Amino acid sequence: MARGKVQLRRIENHVHRQVTFCKRRAGLLKKAKELSVLCDAEIGVVIFSAHGKLYELATKGTMQGLIERYMKSSRGAQPEPAAMETQPAPDLDTKEEINMLKQEIEVLQKGLRYMFGARAAAEMSLDELLVLEKHLEIWIYQIRSTKMDIMFKEIQQLRNKEEILTAANQHLHNKVEETAEITNFVSVTSDFPHPLTIQNEIIFQ
Repeated sequence: MARGKVQLRRIENHVHRQVTFCKRRAGLLKKAKELSVLCDAEIGVVIFSAHGKLYELATKGTMQGLIERYMKSSRGAQPEPAAMETQPAPDLDTKEEINMLKQEIEVLQKGLRYMFGARAAAEMSLDELLVLEKHLEIWIYQIRSTKMDIMFKEIQQLRNKEEILTAANQHLHNKVEETAEITNFVSVTSDFPHPLTIQNEIIFQ
């Protein structure tokens, strides 16, 4: 029987909705990574949950670098009016991007000092802690994803070894059975002390 067409609509049950979101999000990020590896593509994915939680993935480099590349590409693709050519807008944008990167680097450096015990010297504001939390979540996701990939490869290797050992064990078992059959045959034929002989009888008529 043909399957009916699935209607896409909001899942009303909160638990089911959250589970579906986690599964579909993981599947989307996995597909993005596979596409990047197979086609050597640079992919960025940004996801906001219903509660406003950010999930992002940059397959090559950082998300900030990918956004910068996108901004440069989009500015280059859009035709600019002749009157705008004399204005230093690109320079201002570049300076803003540099300042943003500097601020982000400072926050990360301060967060590292904060995590390693220098909390008095690296007191952080709420906004800085939120930025640090976002980066930690991204790092944790990437670490867990890499760990799962490594564990999957190790499990596959163990399965391959198990198949090889099983085949070798079966081969040895067959050899032992063949040897046992030959040994039993030799033992039976050697139980007689002398060869069997049949005396010739002469019958006179």
